[in-house]
Amino acid sequence: MKDQFFRLWKNFFYSLPISLLLNHFKRNQVLLLCWVLLFAIVSGGFGNYLGVPYLFLDPVYLNKVNFYSFFIIGVVLAGFSIAFHITTYIVDAHRFSFLGTISRPFTVFSLNNSLIPFAFLFCYVIFIIRYQIANEYSSSEKLMVDIAGLLLGYIIMTLILFAYFWFTNKDIFKYVVCKVDEKLKQNIKVTRASAMKKLNIARKKQIAVNNYLNLKFEPKPVTEDQFYDRNTILQVFDQNHFNLVIIEILILALLLIMGIFKDYEIFQLPAAASVILFLTIFVMFAGAFSYWFGNWSGTAALALIIVLNILVKENIFDSTYQAYGLNYEKDPVPYTLGAVSEYSNATYRDIDYKNTLEILNNWRAKFPADQNPKLVFLCTSGGGQRAALWTLNVLQNADSLTGGRLMDQTVLITGASGGLIGASYFRELLLRKKTSNDNSLYGRQHLDRLAGDNLNAIIFSMLMNDLFVGFHEFEYNGLDYKKDRGYAFEQQLNKNTNFILDKPLKAYLKPEKEATIPMLVMAPTIINDGRKLYISPQNVSYLMNSQDSVYMGDKVNAIDFMRFFEAHGSENLRFLSGLRMSATFPYITPNITLPSDPPMEIMDAGITDNFGISDAVRFLYAFRSWTAANTDGVVIVSIRDSEKDGPIEKQTNLSLFERFTLPISSIYQNFESLQDITNDNKIEFARSWFEGEISRIDIQYVPADNNKLNLSTPDSLRMENTKRASLSWRLTSREKQSLIDNINTSKNQNAIKKLAKIIGN
Repeated sequence: MKDQFFRLWKNFFYSLPISLLLNHFKRNQVLLLCWVLLFAIVSGGFGNYLGVPYLFLDPVYLNKVNFYSFFIIGVVLAGFSIAFHITTYIVDAHRFSFLGTISRPFTVFSLNNSLIPFAFLFCYVIFIIRYQIANEYSSSEKLMVDIAGLLLGYIIMTLILFAYFWFTNKDIFKYVVCKVDEKLKQNIKVTRASAMKKLNIARKKQIAVNNYLNLKFEPKPVTEDQFYDRNTILQVFDQNHFNLVIIEILILALLLIMGIFKDYEIFQLPAAASVILFLTIFVMFAGAFSYWFGNWSGTAALALIIVLNILVKENIFDSTYQAYGLNYEKDPVPYTLGAVSEYSNATYRDIDYKNTLEILNNWRAKFPADQNPKLVFLCTSGGGQRAALWTLNVLQNADSLTGGRLMDQTVLITGASGGLIGASYFRELLLRKKTSNDNSLYGRQHLDRLAGDNLNAIIFSMLMNDLFVGFHEFEYNGLDYKKDRGYAFEQQLNKNTNFILDKPLKAYLKPEKEATIPMLVMAPTIINDGRKLYISPQNVSYLMNSQDSVYMGDKVNAIDFMRFFEAHGSENLRFLSGLRMSATFPYITPNITLPSDPPMEIMDAGITDNFGISDAVRFLYAFRSWTAANTDGVVIVSIRDSEKDGPIEKQTNLSLFERFTLPISSIYQNFESLQDITNDNKIEFARSWFEGEISRIDIQYVPADNNKLNLSTPDSLRMENTKRASLSWRLTSREKQSLIDNINTSKNQNAIKKLAKIIGN
């Protein structure tokens, strides 16, 4: 019994599938890393905070998640698996010399090398089912169709590729043996040298294998008569390397075609498919490096990275992302301390102050002369799609419940990132209501539109265009610009907002001037020196610190975009580009470079103030005398996509790495809290110099307050303790519903009632 168990264990341990698996851990860590990354993504262990797993678990194709989107994922996943088999075969087949004596060696090798691909496919299906039920509320019928699409795509692509190898292996093998083999080996000297070197090593370093699975899925023993045949293995190496090149060329051609025709939706694959295609190319090149350079592959890769870094440093690869509407052909404006100081002088401040004073007087004229109204500042937080949908939801509800008084009494909108996108969309809807009698201001369809996916377009463009093509251009306002993922972001946002925000900055000059709609100031961060860039159709130099304070040694804190880039057509800036500058998330939406010398690099507004409070207080300070004389006080409405005063969590069971990074990670995790404390101090200080009342209303998205998911959801699908929506440009159905329902929590309803009471006085 003991001998039988030992024999079974030995046969299992020395089987080809197990031997290949162990060989991967020993020699192919780079290839394993690709699989680990995919496992981490679909399981939610990587990029969950940014919504990356949604790209795989809920793939979008032609703006729909259906059989076809999952079918495409299945196709590219099968291609990645085959690439993994090819690369492993090219690199490691020489360690298993018996393969050279069996029929269909590559097919047999791939079957025995499928533990990891099949394990991933199985886990992937499980994660899709769990995700779709918990987050998208998919019916069992739809779920079965989607899974069938995934599996069918995987099977069809696998059959096509193996049919190619099946016939080419047979025909090419005979052809090589009879006629062309010697010429092929003579012409490809490096290939032959690499193969011969591997064969010589293989003589001494064969991996012991007792059995393997044949094409009938039957275990078959490796016998002594399956000898080491040098010529056969060499021919297989040469022939399969050629097959690898063919597949690489086809995939690169596919990427090129998709990049060229990416504006046609039919070519815009799901972002997850783009990621897998990118990994496929990486695996193939990793295999090529290992095969061609052998033990020098690591050194060669390092040399390639160094060369690439030098080329990028010398601007061989132009990675500048532009703001559409600006003229980059004109000479750049000097960005020096002298120029910054010049644009903050008292003359400009006085002119801008008087112009904005006209706006305030026009706003005041909307109310009875004997009744001073409350002046409202709307301050909305950043936070991607989550903040955009939450802000729009809050504004629809709050403005409706106050009978339209909220927006009528709002003078200024400030904030960052997604929050400003939601506020801009609502402001445009308000403008259309007042100018064209569009009464859909509070319609649910606007929430559905704004909640549309925007991440898929960004990732697809980043992988298919920025990395591989990048030479396409488009025309805006008579000027040519490159199509990149910034363009993809704006185009998708344009679609999601029903194309109503696609206008130049100057289009809002008159309606703001006449106080038809509130002013809106975007304040992205200049990463060159940390200053703010104030973007508004009005000149707003009064938001910069005064010339007197500069003389006292204070640093000029901001730049007025309209005046600083006037020669480059600042008034023609595409409004969507302004929103993109304010919503620049690292590595996702790229940093915009403005035409100055040195170039001005722009980053998300949330770096300096994610809530817009500081800009509202600075505006109030500039017009404190007028506000005190013409209003009944100020109301700061803070629309937040996060809890302001959350519980203090105890750090327990920290790993060595977590303990080492704790000082840095704590600052990052408490970044918003630090900003909150700073903003609270500014409001407290404002109460000391403003001769009037300052009220503050916080409307917060706190999922913990909404333990029961929306009541319209079937009982079987209601979820306890809903999680906070991810910081991403993609939301799940559960997250969308959570954001929409959260306005009905007692805390938020009380805040809106308090707001209605204050501004109604």
